[in-house]
Amino acid sequence: MTLQALDLLRKALSLSEDERAALADSLLASLDSTVEEGAEKAWEEEISRRIAEIDSGKAKMIPWEEVREELSSRLKHDK
Repeated sequence: MTLQALDLLRKALSLSEDERAALADSLLASLDSTVEEGAEKAWEEEISRRIAEIDSGKAKMIPWEEVREELSSRLKHDK
């Protein structure tokens, strides 16, 4: 990372959490200069499908605590 980038990072880290989130969102959006035609519609359809599966009970929900424990166990095992 250049000195200029490091200086920007230092300044960005001094911002509030909301300001950092907004900045990060803007930076990430700037990297998405080309969007595939139909991508937004496809994501909206996928999100709707997943919500419907959750609402209908078709999707099996796993509590975050259980997921975190499983991931932690895997990470410890892989070391």
